[in-house]
Amino acid sequence: MKTKKQPTVIAFSTQKGGVGKSTFTTLIASILHYRMGYQVAVFDCDFPQYSLLQMRERDLKIVMQNEVLKKIAHKQFTTINKKAYPIFQSKTDKVLEEMKTYVNDNEITPDVIFLDLPGTVNTAGILKTLTNVNYIFSPITADRVVLESTLSFTDVLTNILMKENQTEIRGIHLFWNQVDGRERTMLYKNYSKVILDLGLQLMETTITDSKRFRKEGEVITKMVFRSTLLPADPKLLGQCRLDQFVEEFLRIVKL
Repeated sequence: MKTKKQPTVIAFSTQKGGVGKSTFTTLIASILHYRMGYQVAVFDCDFPQYSLLQMRERDLKIVMQNEVLKKIAHKQFTTINKKAYPIFQSKTDKVLEEMKTYVNDNEITPDVIFLDLPGTVNTAGILKTLTNVNYIFSPITADRVVLESTLSFTDVLTNILMKENQTEIRGIHLFWNQVDGRERTMLYKNYSKVILDLGLQLMETTITDSKRFRKEGEVITKMVFRSTLLPADPKLLGQCRLDQFVEEFLRIVKL
């Protein structure tokens, strides 16, 4: 993608649904845009549900109905002096062209573009789109089906396409999500060894299992976790190690 400036294109992507792709896209996009000063844009390609666009609509309603969040949002947007990051509806076979048009037509070039992609390799255009992403982060859980599908797909991207210089990918990083403290540590050690033996990158930070990942803002809440309008509360981030994840994420993508 030839542009006046190169945004870093990032996708949280696996070949399995329900492991947190859209959640991580929202959490990291909101932290970077609202708390860390980066310009962010998001392309929601998760047809047909378009979960991030739906989340934005719910977030707007919740903030308007909750007086505490309304004040927090007003203070935030006054302080940072920029709008909420845009979320565009797209499809995997059209998104590369639409990203290019957006960057070329927009006065402010985003530092980061996040793609929220469908969780199936059969989707039209998904392989071409993924090969034009700069960094792919893949959440994995200690579930054999999730691991096998993610590892086989990541192996193709890493050891075939990347080694033949057929991609824009600079790195693919797997990370443990929904880690249950009651599960055997040896289980994770064995799985981690398999990942490293395949020559794949595994992040140091593990994300603990948390019901917060399945919750959004509520009309009565005073703290935010998953929101497209506000960054997650630092206390809540720390409780599931997401603060450590953000630090490692930034070291990898070198923004």
